Amino acid sequence: MPLAHDLASPVQRETPDTLHTKEWLRRYQRVRQASERICEPLCTEDYVIQSMDDVSPPKWHLAHVTWFFEAFLLTPFQPRYRTLDPVYDSLFNSYYETHGVPFPRPRRGTLSRPTVADVYRYRAHVDDAMAELLESLPPEHAEEILRRLELGLHHEQQHQELLLMDIKHILAQNPLCPAYRGDLMPASEGGMPETAWIEHAEGLHEIGHDPHGGFAYDNEGPRHRQFLEAFQIANRPVTNAEFIAFMQDGGYERPELWLSDGWQQVGLEGWRAPLYWVKREGTWYHFTLAGLRPVDPSAPVVHVSFFEADAYARWAGARLPGEAEWEVAARNVAMRGNFVDSDHLQPVAAPTRADAPGQLYGDVWEWTGSAYRPYPGFKTLPGTLGEYNGKFMSGQMVLRGGCCATPADHIRLTYRNFFPPHARWAFSGFRLTREA
Repeated sequence: MPLAHDLASPVQRETPDTLHTKEWLRRYQRVRQASERICEPLCTEDYVIQSMDDVSPPKWHLAHVTWFFEAFLLTPFQPRYRTLDPVYDSLFNSYYETHGVPFPRPRRGTLSRPTVADVYRYRAHVDDAMAELLESLPPEHAEEILRRLELGLHHEQQHQELLLMDIKHILAQNPLCPAYRGDLMPASEGGMPETAWIEHAEGLHEIGHDPHGGFAYDNEGPRHRQFLEAFQIANRPVTNAEFIAFMQDGGYERPELWLSDGWQQVGLEGWRAPLYWVKREGTWYHFTLAGLRPVDPSAPVVHVSFFEADAYARWAGARLPGEAEWEVAARNVAMRGNFVDSDHLQPVAAPTRADAPGQLYGDVWEWTGSAYRPYPGFKTLPGTLGEYNGKFMSGQMVLRGGCCATPADHIRLTYRNFFPPHARWAFSGFRLTREA
């Protein structure tokens, strides 16, 4: 390149603001690349399957998270932006009724077009426009753009977990039991520690997200006080071996153990074991993202519904923790665990102390006994983004702690996940609580 060109260009010195926006762009690119890495092991045919209404085809996930940035950042704040196809605004809108008319969720698997290649072109188109926006933030909108950007990045990380959940469900329907990946980290050898009970005295506690504590979803606040009776919480989640004992004792045949809706679900679905389990020649196997594998007796049980967790707790003479009890128990526990970064993509056994709760973070989302309802004083976000969490506060139960498919930098003490009580395809397990 001619020297004159270099001399004609003024030296660009980094200011705190430019460094700040460059870091946001790097973070944006890091999250976006992680989604595509998840899909690298897939064949083209894998991208388009919808194995049940709750599962979305992988290509839809990739397009939807892209649509989020287009709809909530580029369209309102980048006047020069032009979409690749206006119809995408409906096809990839999940449930934002105030924004437009979403394409019906159960029919996402009918969309052979746009193709997988088209979806990747769409992602690249939006990524280029987002880089342009972040490199020249309009000062009058900078704060709102970065607020929405952070929400969008956490939204995409949610879908990274959903991608792995849905890919697993899609592949599990195939009698070939195909592995998503053959190079996952193996579990280390470890026995099952005895259950110990951690005591918590009665008292008044503050629950929920501290507004000065960084990012959180709106449903994690406001912070509020809650009185808890004395309780004991188990030092580890319930294991596969323990759940097998429940099954062998007729757990799925005893209506007295089940909530009415759960017992009805047992009959309708024919439940006799956790999702993905199959018995061959007297040995239990389960489908994993590494293919069909023997059930590890010492690992936390996973892919059980709230109904199954609740029935087991009743059988064991205990109960599920309330979400406030779970949060109090986890308050001083290091936020380390088997997350997606560990590359197991499956719950694994871990050494556990008798005097402190272990595996609270990672491995399995833990069902609580708490319905997903608003905290006192909760208010939804203004505008269309107010649909993100608040409108689902009916008929769902809260889960805490993250799982083996959750990005490690996505979880928080106060994170409230939620699913309907019959859901089993999530990486969901549980631990027990009892009265002191």
